[in-house]
Amino acid sequence: MKKEIRQQDIIKKLRASEAPVSGTALSEIYHVSRQSIVQDIALLKASNYNIISTNKGYILVEPPAKQKVFKVCHTNEEIADELYTIVEAGGLVKDVFVMHKVYGKIQADLSLASREDVDAFVAGLDERKTNPLMKLTDRYHYHTVEAASDEILEFIGAKLKEKNFLVETE
Repeated sequence: MKKEIRQQDIIKKLRASEAPVSGTALSEIYHVSRQSIVQDIALLKASNYNIISTNKGYILVEPPAKQKVFKVCHTNEEIADELYTIVEAGGLVKDVFVMHKVYGKIQADLSLASREDVDAFVAGLDERKTNPLMKLTDRYHYHTVEAASDEILEFIGAKLKEKNFLVETE
């Protein structure tokens, strides 16, 4: 199979999948190396396909989803509750970032869309005994959230405010 045809087929597979598609799975489907898939994904990204690489695989993100950045603050014990609040209201937690006084913006992709995703993320923090980014900035951090409409984003903001997670900005 020619590289260009394989790349278009990768786009079709990512579009059709509701879950991330691993590079290993793609390499097995097309009988090429994992490195070939990494190169294909890089070329597709360069061609303006919005492909996100997660620890579970690749996700193709397509418009017309709406986005909003929420500034939040909470304890470690409330991480799951905050993320559940967002995904249960119809949001996709794209990332987490902090604004560090010395290093500037420090960001990590999350792509959390369900309770299962949140559970896996929180379990990963616990298993690895890793501190979340919010530890760098006294619990203050940001999430880029994607949803199907502005109304859903407003609803998410209201739910975060109701639970005292949302930090009002000027």
